[in-house]
Amino acid sequence: MTSPLELALITGPEEILAERGVDSVLHAVRTVEPEAEVVKLYAAGYQPGELLVHASPSLFGGWTVIVVHDMDEADDPLVEDLLGYLAQPADMVTLVVRHKSGNRGKKVLDTLKKQGARVIEAKAVKAEGDKHAFVKHEFRTARRRIADDAVGALVQALGRDLRELAGACAQLVRDVEGTVEVEHVTTYYGEKVETTGFKVAEAALAGDEATALGLLRHAMLGGLDPVPIVAVLAMQLRQVGKVAAAGRGSSGQVARDLGMAPWQVDQARRVARGWDGPSLGRAIQAVARADVDVKGGLRTEAAVRSPEYAVERAVLDVCRARDR
Repeated sequence: MTSPLELALITGPEEILAERGVDSVLHAVRTVEPEAEVVKLYAAGYQPGELLVHASPSLFGGWTVIVVHDMDEADDPLVEDLLGYLAQPADMVTLVVRHKSGNRGKKVLDTLKKQGARVIEAKAVKAEGDKHAFVKHEFRTARRRIADDAVGALVQALGRDLRELAGACAQLVRDVEGTVEVEHVTTYYGEKVETTGFKVAEAALAGDEATALGLLRHAMLGGLDPVPIVAVLAMQLRQVGKVAAAGRGSSGQVARDLGMAPWQVDQARRVARGWDGPSLGRAIQAVARADVDVKGGLRTEAAVRSPEYAVERAVLDVCRARDR
């Protein structure tokens, strides 16, 4: 039988990724030693010699996994005990060390790496592109598909908290059949969005140019990517068109027929009162041009400017299409 992993180091501050790293080690151990015991030690309350006590052979035998948390906050006793353990590792023990950042405990980290510990990175996920990549990875791991604009909308709604973002991915995987689209994200998480593409789109479709541009500029100053804003504009226009074409009927019935939520039908009906076929056509064409521009296929006057300019131009065009 193959021996379980004996040393692991998990580095980086992203808590949910670190937790998954620990879980992956436990899973690897338990595929070989299903009854392995898990012991958790924390730097804050560590008592000298505690590690060595738990690493001692048990009277009942069996494998032990010792997880040392917050190595970056460790005092000398924990550092010394870890170095002492690494100088003479115990049999039937897996040692997992968590270290968020900084130089404290560096000698322990270097020793772990030198002795061939499995290193798992839990880097901070802060950049918009990294959050998009995280969402795509969640769906790829679940063997499911999510549309690019839905990725943007989901990050826009929940991107401040990676744990919440991961939970949302899991819920959409569980509750939605087939490819997850931006409409699904709006149904589940639209209320989470504050000054974002949803409010920008709402103001634009109402023809409120000043409010729409103010919200847009505020959102982009806060780092919001233009791509999901354009995606939400397109989605809202599609919904108005579909609901207008569906004619009369209860919100619930129209929602079932169109695959929408009843509140989305009510909202689209309110907006649709200011639109007709030609004006919707003009707005949809403007948003389609912006979609190409913000994704890098620049072919309009925005080509010499920026994605931010392209989305602002689209918002203005939508507002003015309604006014006609």
